[in-house]
Amino acid sequence: MSQHGARRNTHHTPRGGAVWALVITSVAGFMAALDNLVVTTALPSIREDLGGALHDLEWTVSAYTLTFAVLLMFGAALGDRFGRRRLFLVGLTVFTGASAAAAVAPGIDSLIAARAVQGVGAAIMMPLTLTLLTAAVPAERRGMAYGIWGAVNGLAVASGPLVGGSLTEHISWQWIFWLNVPLGLALLPLARLRLAESHGTGAPLDIPGTLLASGGLFGIVYGLVRGPVDGWTGAVVLTALFAGVALLVGFVLYSTRAKNPMLPMRLFRSRAFSGVNAASLLMFLGMFGSIFLLSQYMQLVLGYSPTEAGLRMLPWTGMPMLVAPIAGILSDRVGGRPVVAAGLVLQAAGLGYLASVITADASYAIQLPGLIVSGIGMALYFAPASALVMSSVAAKEQGIASGANNALREVGGALGIAVMSSIFAAQGGYESAQTFVDGLRPAVAVGAAVVALGGLAALAIPARRRTGDGGGGASAAPATEPAPAPEPALAATRPTTPH
Repeated sequence: MSQHGARRNTHHTPRGGAVWALVITSVAGFMAALDNLVVTTALPSIREDLGGALHDLEWTVSAYTLTFAVLLMFGAALGDRFGRRRLFLVGLTVFTGASAAAAVAPGIDSLIAARAVQGVGAAIMMPLTLTLLTAAVPAERRGMAYGIWGAVNGLAVASGPLVGGSLTEHISWQWIFWLNVPLGLALLPLARLRLAESHGTGAPLDIPGTLLASGGLFGIVYGLVRGPVDGWTGAVVLTALFAGVALLVGFVLYSTRAKNPMLPMRLFRSRAFSGVNAASLLMFLGMFGSIFLLSQYMQLVLGYSPTEAGLRMLPWTGMPMLVAPIAGILSDRVGGRPVVAAGLVLQAAGLGYLASVITADASYAIQLPGLIVSGIGMALYFAPASALVMSSVAAKEQGIASGANNALREVGGALGIAVMSSIFAAQGGYESAQTFVDGLRPAVAVGAAVVALGGLAALAIPARRRTGDGGGGASAAPATEPAPAPEPALAATRPTTPH
């Protein structure tokens, strides 16, 4: 690519592009993250309107999780190859259209199909939000930008049950999906006009690697989703899990030898990349499972409505909106490693406290310290973790790095719900308030331990040795890869293939 071509590409970067990119990518990320758990509190109303067995209702949640997790890395690879803004627009269009289809679904089967298509759109759109944001924001301001982006996404993940319950309780369950439509329609022209196009390496698509990774993730996520329902020793569940693991092992072996692999295994030689991805997997495992069970505890045991329960969870779930931007600025100054590690330790401490004080008639006041500490911990994690992922690889590989990190988060979330639901079922159940608490306490304690392990993984990330790395806090460049250029935002906007 000639210098003239590069200048031509960057010359048309929209004025105020950093602010617009932050708004567009944050709202898009909010939509995709929200739909992970937004349906959970609406399931009784959906069953009343559309019918369907419990198995069918669970698939209204699982169909989205499955396609979202499986296709994240493929969506990132498509964006790198064909243009990140272009594929972001495609994903946003698919997600918005599928949301409308879900809202008007005449039966449970069509709703499940629409949810699966929603997941496809989210998988294309979500990993590209970070790469588009990175390309638009100067390196010295990325910590704050990642902080706001992380706060919005963290709020979406945690407030899904509140939003779903409130809309269902006060309007109708269809508005869970209608909510996405005006947002999507507003974002489409803004993204087209205000986001600059960027590309990755320009390498051809890795078809064998894509099939191996997608098949492996499908098997594992499917097995995790169905395990608590069908039993962990069921033939289908065991087959899915073993086949998924085998395919992912094949993907790793293939990627170490392929000329242009979808996910270069050499990236994992970087302690920064490996450490932050391990921390993300463990964080989402402990957090997702805990929120899934604690939101039910507030409703089924303490007797709150979905809206009342969601409001009482706000000291935890709403804290990212207050603390994450500050965490982003802090990570710019001291590096992301200590902020992420501190956040995970606080999250673990908050969950451990909740596991110790939860009873069948626990007052809200006694729960409040644990909710606040967990919220601060979650907020401290989100912003620097995003910065660490993006700064741990070269600019041209940020798309696939974002896709891999998001895929691991989704698998962690699915694993968290599956593992903690299994612990809950083994130790307690839904028979009474006391049996629910008997299952909840050990499950949340395990969640606390898992998040604490994530804190140890974060400590494996190298400390920052130089400034100006965009808040990542990891100075080491990827193994066998030159250090990113001083202005990766400019480098990321240069197309690497002729048009």
